[in-house]
Amino acid sequence: MRNRLRDLLTTVERDWYEGKLTRHNHFDALGHIDDTLNRVLVEFTDKDRCRFMASCFGHFLTMHREMKFLGGIIHRLLLRELHHNGPTDEMQFMLGNQSVGFSKVEFYLITGLRFGVVPDTTKYAAVENGIHRRYFPRADEVSLEEIRGVVTGAEFGKAYDAVKLCLIYMMNRILIGVDERFKIPVWQFRLVEDLDAFDAFP
Repeated sequence: MRNRLRDLLTTVERDWYEGKLTRHNHFDALGHIDDTLNRVLVEFTDKDRCRFMASCFGHFLTMHREMKFLGGIIHRLLLRELHHNGPTDEMQFMLGNQSVGFSKVEFYLITGLRFGVVPDTTKYAAVENGIHRRYFPRADEVSLEEIRGVVTGAEFGKAYDAVKLCLIYMMNRILIGVDERFKIPVWQFRLVEDLDAFDAFP
């Protein structure tokens, strides 16, 4: 069985190599979000925290915070990816003598995140009095580093402002894991102004 699976490897064993993975996702950002939701004005504290916990990312705040990312395991798993004739949205790997799959179902079971077809976001524009204009009034482009600065240090004067910025922060710093110099697309600022739409996206 193992020899038959070896014939299906996308990277033949003689080409396996030791790899280094650069990651930009940081689970310490969960602590930043916790602190931010505790720091909002008293009249907003319960409302903001409840709304974040009810969001599509809320369950991540209950995660164990001491998790370690082991890039070597991910690298070795990807080396064992198999060619297959199954669904195009599924990956298969050789583990020992077995072929195991990873599909949308497993992704949902592990992350709790829904998924779908990403709509066209090229026509999204910043909301006139939204968080983009109020917290970054002189910037058309806002980096993840600037988002982090506001999330960890700003005072929030309106209900759900902290929630909206924390959602953008979490999506980019933890889930997508972009570099801090990454410029946040305008459509994210636009989408998060409607929290229900953000939760349903995509």
